Amino acid sequence: MSTTLIQPWTLRGQRLLSTRALLTNNVIVAPVRPSPATFSSLSTVHQRIVADFRSDTLTQPTDEMIKKVMLSASRGDDVYEEDDSVRSLESHVAQLTGHEAGLFCASGTMTNQLAFKASLLTPPASILCDRRSHVYRYEAGGLASHSQTTVYPVQALANKGHHITVQDLEREFVVDDGDVHMAPTRLISLENTLDGTVMPLQEVKAIRRFANENKVLLHLDGARIWNAAVAAGCDLKDFTQEFDSVSLCVSKGIGAPIGSVLVGNKGLIKKARHFRKMFGGGWRQAGGLAAAAHWCIDNVWPTMKETHALAKYLAEGIEREGKGASIYQPVESNMVFLDLAGSGVLLRDLSRGLKEKGIRIGNEDALESQTQVRLVLHWQISRQAVDDFIGVVGELAEASAREGRVLPGGDVGDKKQQSVYGRR
Repeated sequence: MSTTLIQPWTLRGQRLLSTRALLTNNVIVAPVRPSPATFSSLSTVHQRIVADFRSDTLTQPTDEMIKKVMLSASRGDDVYEEDDSVRSLESHVAQLTGHEAGLFCASGTMTNQLAFKASLLTPPASILCDRRSHVYRYEAGGLASHSQTTVYPVQALANKGHHITVQDLEREFVVDDGDVHMAPTRLISLENTLDGTVMPLQEVKAIRRFANENKVLLHLDGARIWNAAVAAGCDLKDFTQEFDSVSLCVSKGIGAPIGSVLVGNKGLIKKARHFRKMFGGGWRQAGGLAAAAHWCIDNVWPTMKETHALAKYLAEGIEREGKGASIYQPVESNMVFLDLAGSGVLLRDLSRGLKEKGIRIGNEDALESQTQVRLVLHWQISRQAVDDFIGVVGELAEASAREGRVLPGGDVGDKKQQSVYGRR
């Protein structure tokens, strides 16, 4: 195994004192967040962007990551299963999650879809998932196309819609009782975090028991399970070992250039590897990407607590300075859901004001009436950028208050009608 490929630049599992140190020449400096000037290899137009709140997929690989970690990675052929860096990453993530094996793939959508395809081999079948979940809404109908599977979306009714429960699942569960009109439930898919909120571990355990009692599989879309574990203050394995399969994205909050890892038992991963090839996902010299992901797990993941604190700081600042601007989802990890309606400010105005500070947000081409946006923080968002963001909101809200502007659409019903995602 080649875990030493990335060890010269960091001690395994050791928390760094500064996230900015990850972006410089290994020199610890006082500020705790990176400077955009570090991204010296980027084009001039991108260097003007100080902070990008559209998604945590927009983290940039650093010069140090490319020149040291990726350049020193192994260069074998992953389809032949001969790349040491890929094997090291897969083994490392499998061990972290309490599973037998792992498979490194190009995206979280791919690892989710491979898990379903490898698990649901014989139609007819249906799955249950939260109606807000990525696998249902944002994977281009992959479940129907790849697995010939019916999806029964579940609405979270308890806990103010925070997360689905066993009671919610029971309402939609299709028993395999021989009724030829029905597609029996074969799998339950959960997502954690979902819209930045964390499904409690006790609820995951309750759903695991329900799945066992009904002899169905349990999958986790854990694109941001790293955030969930940090926010819950527990070991990653506490969550992931409850599932038959888990998809863990490394290109979001973890900060790697690309990729996702699917974990499960050896039989599932062997079948998923076969389907990955069939889907055209068999990549060759992927060692550099795997080494970068491995390094980011060891170095960026420990900084998530700081990122979550910065998200709460942003939310509190907006509500303090925004004169009616509100945060309408609990801030439990790295996401802030902002509604400007109460302040009389339009999203387009906020976007223009932030651009002058070098800050980007989602829905920049929003409709004139749009007032809501999802903000996603990550390890390359600085405290200064957050302070600038709060300042712009305050200035616009103050101007709106002087002019007596009022916008419609402040209640919960209207909030649900606005799309805040753009690209995920």
